[in-house]
Amino acid sequence: MPSRAPSSRPERTRSSRPEGTRSARPEGTITRGTTNPNRLRRMDRWITAVHGPALRRSPAPPSAVDLGYGAAPWTAVELLERLRKVRADARVYGVEIDPGRVAAARAYEREGLAFVRGGFEIPLPSGAGAPGVALIRAANVLRQYAEDDVAPAWARLCARLAPGGLLVEGTCDEIGRRHVWIALGPEGPRTVTFAARLATLSTPSDLAERLPKALIHRNVPGEPVHAFLQDFDRAWATAAPYGALSARQRWVRAVRALSETWPLADGPRRWRQGEVTVRWEALAPLWWAAPAPLR
Repeated sequence: MPSRAPSSRPERTRSSRPEGTRSARPEGTITRGTTNPNRLRRMDRWITAVHGPALRRSPAPPSAVDLGYGAAPWTAVELLERLRKVRADARVYGVEIDPGRVAAARAYEREGLAFVRGGFEIPLPSGAGAPGVALIRAANVLRQYAEDDVAPAWARLCARLAPGGLLVEGTCDEIGRRHVWIALGPEGPRTVTFAARLATLSTPSDLAERLPKALIHRNVPGEPVHAFLQDFDRAWATAAPYGALSARQRWVRAVRALSETWPLADGPRRWRQGEVTVRWEALAPLWWAAPAPLR
């Protein structure tokens, strides 16, 4: 497993921190900050469906982190709204390295929503989510890093999870039509989910350009993710007659065929949402040392 820590760029601008947060320099680098309202709706829909039961079981108000929310706070605001449909006392913390982005986001703070400056260390105010957070969502963050930086970043983030917590890390297009994410627990990666607005999808392999950093350079012959996408395209082509009914029916039929040879972690209810979730071990890159936990 790679051992190099995530790269860090010195910050030239210092900002005041909320009372109770750590004073260390944030870990990581500033992202481009591209964001749009409703961009992460597919990821959030999956989170509330799959992780909702764990959030409801939490004995304390669950805390969630929107890591690297970008130049505008829309995704953090939306995450709070969506999580509160599952758990009314959920709290969300938007975490950003750029102090200017944090200062601008403060105008959107409300009960249950706060913004703090930080990075992979997740510097929440004292008492917020200790001994860990229930959810960390890191969308379009690791895409700018080197492949060798992924495993150390995952380890750093998973170390901040509460027992039963979830890290969701992935990449999507600018308006959220195509999205691929990896779900991890304190023990390491669990699943990979592919999600799309089916009416705009030509072939399932169109999603390859949105693979997370751990997989995007592995879409080459000999790697499992490449084999999966090739099989998916073949199943999609075979299911073409169902396209006369709807793109959804074609997708469901193709995914059902995939389930005969690939270990899927979901069923028709999620497939009808334009999703398919695969066990991590089936798609893990060849360099991955599977048994070792991340912390």
